[in-house]
Amino acid sequence: MTVTPTSPADAGAGVVQPALGSRTRRLLYGSRTLAWLLLLPGLVMVVLFFLAPVVLTAAFSFTNMSTATGVSGGVYQVAPSSISRLKTALPDLADELSQPRYVIDQAGLDALGQTSVPKPLLDELAAKHMGEVFDNRRDAERMIKTLGGRPSTAVVKQISEAFNRSIVNARFSSKTALFEAIDGLGIKATPEQKETIADNTWTGWVWTTGNFERMFASKDALRTMLNTVFYVAMVLIIFNTAYAMFLAIATHYMPDRTSGFFRSLWLLPRITPPVIYVLMWKWVAWDNGFLSMLLAPFGVAPRNWLLDTGTNAWVFVILINGVVGASMGMLVFASALKAIPQSQFWASEVDGASRWQQIVHILLPQLRWPILFITCYQTLSLLASYDYILLATNGGPGGSTEVWSLAAYHTALFNYAGNLDYGYGAAMALVLVIIGITLALLYLRVFNYRALVSRPIIEH
Repeated sequence: MTVTPTSPADAGAGVVQPALGSRTRRLLYGSRTLAWLLLLPGLVMVVLFFLAPVVLTAAFSFTNMSTATGVSGGVYQVAPSSISRLKTALPDLADELSQPRYVIDQAGLDALGQTSVPKPLLDELAAKHMGEVFDNRRDAERMIKTLGGRPSTAVVKQISEAFNRSIVNARFSSKTALFEAIDGLGIKATPEQKETIADNTWTGWVWTTGNFERMFASKDALRTMLNTVFYVAMVLIIFNTAYAMFLAIATHYMPDRTSGFFRSLWLLPRITPPVIYVLMWKWVAWDNGFLSMLLAPFGVAPRNWLLDTGTNAWVFVILINGVVGASMGMLVFASALKAIPQSQFWASEVDGASRWQQIVHILLPQLRWPILFITCYQTLSLLASYDYILLATNGGPGGSTEVWSLAAYHTALFNYAGNLDYGYGAAMALVLVIIGITLALLYLRVFNYRALVSRPIIEH
């Protein structure tokens, strides 16, 4: 194998490597190209697991997809539900579509030809009345009785039943087939009215902005959004930032072994499986749980503290999520505090600074980056997560703890009625994406992101 030194220094040292073509060498040793090669796997993951889901969610949000429409194609079906919708726009036509008609056609004659009905009677019916449409059975039977031979009542009913035609619950693969069936029943409708009938009888999904119109007009959506704002604000402010910072600062002044023990202890809720973690909280809140047992000697009646009132439910929801969220903030803040040069604390102690003055003038000013990260990350996390609420209250009691992400899950993936509304659920998820991006940009502005990433003055 031919080898060649990669550089004069390597040549002088006697180090040789396999010879590479000039194109391969430029590809591997060009810093910009190599950077893109290293970034490529990450970019693929971002596209597949972030950008693609967001784009699909945005697309689905402008459809009326549900379990009723399916996610593929559809048919035109004059079902009772579509007739009910038509009664608002076209009441007269809706009544006509819901009633059977009696049409003298070849299909009915062929069917009667296989029975005992006399052939001369059928020939006369075809010759005199082929293509006629009767609005009801009585008119059709009255016509049949005028035929020669005076058919018996039983024969009259047999003949009329053979020409009974209805499009209720019939399925048509195209508009053309639907319109032909309407015309075949003798129902007079203008092209505009036919289009209205087609729109209301289509069982597949269509592109629409109706999801957002429905959302902005819904009082339930407003209530859910207010629940979400309250939930995110309480957990974020009280636990994810303030309490997490308190834990980090408190353990910062402890000996290393002691602080490590307390931090590890506080991590237990985060590493505990969510089902077991919430089950422990439920044991505290059940009517025969720890809290009821503790308060029983004081005359407090046992109750399910988790679900008896909306206020109590919110207390537990905030505690359940806050205890888990505080652990991450504690770790980030504690790591940031460790990075502060110890000389700054020694200098402040020489100047007579108290612990509080160290916190205010040394610790907090150097935590802007970690505070920005925790605030932004935990806001997005709280907006999108619902697992602990689902396991604890499932949005109850009476929807009082239903947050936006949980409502989107109930709408698109699971509800008691069984009719999953994929389009509306996707629209709710898209609203979360927009809110998350907006808040992230706002945080960057509030925390003066440009100043945080600017080069230190000493390097200028």
